[in-house]
Amino acid sequence: MKLAELAWPEVEHLDRDIIVIYPIAALEQHSRHLPFFTDSILCDGVASRLEAALPNEILLLPVQWLGASAHHLGMPGSLTAQSDTYLNILCEPLRCLLQHGFRRVFILNGHGGNIDGFHLALRQLALEFPDSVLAGASYWDLADKEIAAILQGERKNVGHACEFETSMMMYLRPELVRTSEIADDKVKNTSEALKGIYIPLDFKRHTRHGGSGQATLATAAKGKQFMDAIVPKSVEIIKAIKARPIV
Repeated sequence: MKLAELAWPEVEHLDRDIIVIYPIAALEQHSRHLPFFTDSILCDGVASRLEAALPNEILLLPVQWLGASAHHLGMPGSLTAQSDTYLNILCEPLRCLLQHGFRRVFILNGHGGNIDGFHLALRQLALEFPDSVLAGASYWDLADKEIAAILQGERKNVGHACEFETSMMMYLRPELVRTSEIADDKVKNTSEALKGIYIPLDFKRHTRHGGSGQATLATAAKGKQFMDAIVPKSVEIIKAIKARPIV
């Protein structure tokens, strides 16, 4: 069920044990070949397929398209929320539904810059609503092994405007992919000694054109493979959250 398409009496009669899915993404630069809305399109694609697979077990919120994207502001058109604002953007919609009696929430993340924020939001809500099950993950982490097996480039995880994201966009919205502009890119000045060390990066300064990965290896067929791997794994996670006791 999609919250945006329901009327309030229909929500009033829903089982409060249904799982609220909150997809969160971004509107930010995606190199020269992908649109600003890439993360939101991809996250919505996963979320919509998840809802279609479990229509009676999920209450799906609209995608939250404003993310934590300060590291992309070097490219004009990128939008971001400040840290305090972003925490509120995550907490307040879920707080409403938890106050209405819903008890199970899953944040489905579609942008790497959002990870710290949604972890903080879940911790905050857990203090306010202890009698609930609150969880979240980036959708690509739900099928990380399957994704790694499909990727042909050196990078075996999800980057930015990369083999993975470009393939997914070719599959979902091919008319938005500027195929003549596709080129590989990577973060500059990487060092093996710094592996695992967090360094906040400005994509304008540290990449050639705003990407990270081998986008030239992308195909629509791979995009379908990625989606076909992610959705079943997502279904497994949602069923596990539904089965988790509320303590």
